[in-house]
Amino acid sequence: MRALVVSRLSDDLSGIELIDLPIPEPKQGEVSVRVHAASLNYPDLLMTRGEYQFKPEPPFVSGMELAGEVILADSECPFQPGDRVTGGTKTGGFAQVASVQARSLRIIPDAISFAQAAAMGAAYSTAYTALIELGGLSAGQTVLVHGASGGVGLAACDLAGAFGATVLAATHSEAKVERLKAASGADHVILNKGRFRESVADLTNGQLCDLVFDPVGGDVFDESTRCVAFGGKLLVVGFVAGRIPEIALNIPLIKGFSLVGVRAGEYARRFPERGKAIHDAVDKLMAQKRLAPHIDKILPLEQWRDAFGSMQSGEIMGKVVLEP
Repeated sequence: MRALVVSRLSDDLSGIELIDLPIPEPKQGEVSVRVHAASLNYPDLLMTRGEYQFKPEPPFVSGMELAGEVILADSECPFQPGDRVTGGTKTGGFAQVASVQARSLRIIPDAISFAQAAAMGAAYSTAYTALIELGGLSAGQTVLVHGASGGVGLAACDLAGAFGATVLAATHSEAKVERLKAASGADHVILNKGRFRESVADLTNGQLCDLVFDPVGGDVFDESTRCVAFGGKLLVVGFVAGRIPEIALNIPLIKGFSLVGVRAGEYARRFPERGKAIHDAVDKLMAQKRLAPHIDKILPLEQWRDAFGSMQSGEIMGKVVLEP
């Protein structure tokens, strides 16, 4: 089978190669899946550099999120050959066949394509965990979404809008403003030029935001502390900007807001019943066509370099899906 292998860590993609490997044998509790679609996530890029918190030793097959058909399943697993499934795995997704823990898979609803299933999993479960599960989002609230042109950011905009929130989508790229207006469904798009508190205040008539969704960190986090309404929540999702920010605790004290750390995968592992409920809720919303994952590109696995390069350069609007 063809597989995308990280043979050594590098910061320029030079340690990645598409090679032939033996088809992996599923271990106890695993399911063998013929991969039809696998989506690229920012942690996939970070792992090629050794910069993600999970640091697999090279060589390893890249790819955290996939969708496909069951080939073989352990007799104790709740799947049959031919089942359409999707799910996550720390590595192994960018291959024609992957062995995945059965507990990490779920059936794809009939209304959802393989590409959509691969694109929605991690992004939408992260957005749902942050905004709904931990953020308590309700209709009529105002949400500021940073990194809104990325896969997770667009998922957050989509989900917040589906729940009746007023959505402010923020991007640092002037070239993406018009595309983001069309793709995100947000009520307002903010061009982040470093200081954006006044723009937020103007758009909310000085009320600021009930929730701030921040996968960026760095200076964006610093300015976001000025954009949370009293009693609101600043959702810490990641640090794409590179700098892990710090905060003086008198700021949330005086402004009366909460800082909430979001690790959607770990949350689902610690509370599996809630993890399942989150995925079920997202699938239901998707089947009802209340959500629509934005796929920027669908590429054959042979064009992996274009996919990774687009993510590295920040050109992507939404998700990139590779088809092995």
